[in-house]
Amino acid sequence: MKEYVMTTDTSTHLVMTVEEAAQRLGIGRTFMYALVKSGAIESVCIGRLRQIPEDALIAFVRALRVGHPGDGA
Repeated sequence: MKEYVMTTDTSTHLVMTVEEAAQRLGIGRTFMYALVKSGAIESVCIGRLRQIPEDALIAFVRALRVGHPGDGA
């Protein structure tokens, strides 16, 4: 399990909005919401906000690569 160190540096967030996550993956907001709703990408609620943990994006991309052995995985 990845260990997180709490710092005062705000440039590295543990979670991001659905819109920020979509931007990081290079996909649209609507498609990102569909992936979250289907459970393909893990999300958490913080208050009333739906947030995507950074490691959930990494896990999603790794899962995509498993099915494509010729992609260098």
